[in-house]
Amino acid sequence: MNLNNIAGSVLPIKRAEELILTLPGVVSAKIIESESGAVEQIHVLTTAELTPKQVVRNIESALMAHLAMRVDHRKISVAITSEAKPKPQAAHPTPRSQFVVGMTPEGGVKRYTGRRLYFEDVEVRGSRTKGLSCRVTLRKGEESYIGEAHGIEGDRSRLDLAARATVFAIGSAEGREGQLAVEGVKVMEAFEREYVFVGVTVRSGRDSQLLVGNCEIKGSAETASALAVLAATNRWVDQTAE
Repeated sequence: MNLNNIAGSVLPIKRAEELILTLPGVVSAKIIESESGAVEQIHVLTTAELTPKQVVRNIESALMAHLAMRVDHRKISVAITSEAKPKPQAAHPTPRSQFVVGMTPEGGVKRYTGRRLYFEDVEVRGSRTKGLSCRVTLRKGEESYIGEAHGIEGDRSRLDLAARATVFAIGSAEGREGQLAVEGVKVMEAFEREYVFVGVTVRSGRDSQLLVGNCEIKGSAETASALAVLAATNRWVDQTAE
């Protein structure tokens, strides 16, 4: 299956490049396609404000969350420049660093006002006295938000803690603590790959709705759990930001 083919239409590579340009520290971005239309390479030039590893994580998270596009981290190359990121021209009513370009269901262009969240890091620690703790860091604009959850040791517990910590970080970033809760976390196999599926309940007054997201496990299962939560809540965050 061509990962660049979504709903029967070829993914707009230009929009993916524009999305990458909105990420912190990115000065320029170029996506090279293969003959089949798949992403062959992604070359980015960044400032030194973030490490190359953080830049790659941001790119993976942004492409997955905004365009449902999975790209192997080995296809992303990062070069660092000493020059500062150029400031947007005054002719633009909204600075590029303040919006993300996405597609509406009708096929039009939609701009989001800088409230989008990006995965930055996940850290799991164990203690004989305190059990297991998981800390997830998300980035919103130039600010970082941390969520932390505690529990017992175990593979499934680690995924649940990562999901809960991500929910706490989202609530903190959006000023909506207590409105989101993890309904459940499952690992499922499909197409000879493993995926983390997460259900998140969003409450507003007496009403509630279940949001579901998933992410393929590539290395860290805790990272996949955090990204699955972001995939589930992505549209909800957009709506609250409008």
